[in-house]
Amino acid sequence: MRDEVDDLIEAWARERADLDLGPVAVFSRISRLAHHLDKARRASFTAHGIESWEFDVLAALRRAGDPYELSPGKLLRETLVTSGTMTNRVDRLVQRGLVERNPDPSDRRGVLVRLTPEGKDAVDGAFSALLTAERDLLSGLPESDRTALAGLLRQLLAPFGS
Repeated sequence: MRDEVDDLIEAWARERADLDLGPVAVFSRISRLAHHLDKARRASFTAHGIESWEFDVLAALRRAGDPYELSPGKLLRETLVTSGTMTNRVDRLVQRGLVERNPDPSDRRGVLVRLTPEGKDAVDGAFSALLTAERDLLSGLPESDRTALAGLLRQLLAPFGS
């Protein structure tokens, strides 16, 4: 089975026979797959009335477990954004009624960000839709290949700590 990356590699090999094009075979396919995954993510989130950045915050709160709340500092670590960006995001989510700020009972100067029932419904629906889309993207691979691919990608990502 050939794909457009094979054509790309063939053209480069003709023009630059002096180069090892092995990385192109891997990363050009990863890049193309990332494009399809990004489209699936956007469609899943849009269908549930949220944007990707909103999903990131809502999903971090949902994964925290009942009562679905985290301090702003923990949200920063979960979402890898700056403090100013997180403040802006939480403000916007509060305005939409998807999260609320509450005083932290263990720190009178602190606050906790909590998922509202509407936020929980939005993130749960979006996540279910995303899993369906991701299953569709993987449908051409048998389960054993999916497991092997996940392991190989884990090894590839290990040096980056992510």
